[in-house]
Amino acid sequence: MNALMFEVRATYAFVERNANLIKRYWSWELVWLAYSIANSLSVSYIGLGMERLSRTPGGSSGLDARYLVLYLVIGTLVWRYLSLIFYWITDIVGMERWEGTIEYTLMAPVRRITHMAGQTLFSIVYSMFSTGIILVFSVILFQIDMSRANLLGGVLMLLAGSLSFIGVGVMGSILPLLFPERGSQMTHVIIALMLLISGVYYPIEVLPSALQTLAVFSPATYVLTGVRQAFLEGAPTGTLWPYIWPTLVMGLVAIPLGLWVFGLAEHYAKRTGKLHRNG
Repeated sequence: MNALMFEVRATYAFVERNANLIKRYWSWELVWLAYSIANSLSVSYIGLGMERLSRTPGGSSGLDARYLVLYLVIGTLVWRYLSLIFYWITDIVGMERWEGTIEYTLMAPVRRITHMAGQTLFSIVYSMFSTGIILVFSVILFQIDMSRANLLGGVLMLLAGSLSFIGVGVMGSILPLLFPERGSQMTHVIIALMLLISGVYYPIEVLPSALQTLAVFSPATYVLTGVRQAFLEGAPTGTLWPYIWPTLVMGLVAIPLGLWVFGLAEHYAKRTGKLHRNG
C-alpha cells in the first residue's frame, strides 16, 4: 500500500509540476491559445467561403456549407486535442533541458512509467480543457446546433484515441533526448505526416492510394471518422466500436513499445552524456 501511495503521489507531482509551468509561462499560453482559436476558426470559415463562391457565376450549386463548416470544425478540434497530447509528451524533454532539470528528473528514483503517467494525465486534461475553449468559440460564431450530437460517444472516441497518441508521443520523445540541438524540430515531421494522411480537413479517399494505405496505420484516421459520425450524424455509441477498437489496439502496442524504446534511449543518453542543458 505504501509503495502504491508513493507512485500515486509521484504521478501527481509531475502533474503539479506541469501545472506550475503553465502558471509560470501563462502569457505564452494565452498567445498560443489565441493563435489556436484564430487558426481553427480560419480553417472553419473555408466552409462559408465555399458557399459564397458557389453562388458566383461558374460556381457549383448544391453545396451544403453548414455540413462543410461542421466537418472542418470537428477536424480542427480533434486535431488540436490529439496534437496537444503529442506535443506535451515530446516537448517535455526540451522543456526540461531549458529549465536545466533534465538530469535531476531522469536521475530521480522514480519509475519511468510513473513519470510518463503524470505527464500523459496532465496532457489529456490540458488538451481537453483548451479544446473545449475553442469549441465554445466555434459554437457561438458558427451557431452550431449540438442537440443531435452524441457527445458521450465523441468523448469516448477521443479518450480511446488518446492512448495511441500517448504511445506515439513517448516514442517521439526519444528524438529530443538523443538529438539535443535538433530533436524537437524532428518531432514535427511525425505530426506533419499524420496530419497529411489522417483526413483532418478532407476525406482520405482524395489521397493517392499509397497515402490511403498509410492512413490505415494512423490512429487519428479512426478518431476523426468516429467523432464525425458521433457529432455530425448522432451515431449511437455502440456503432463507434469499429473505430474505437483499432485505436485501443494501437495504444496497447504503442505505449509499452514506447516505454521500452525510451528506456533504451535514456540509458544511451546517460552513458554518452547527452543530458545537458540547452538554452
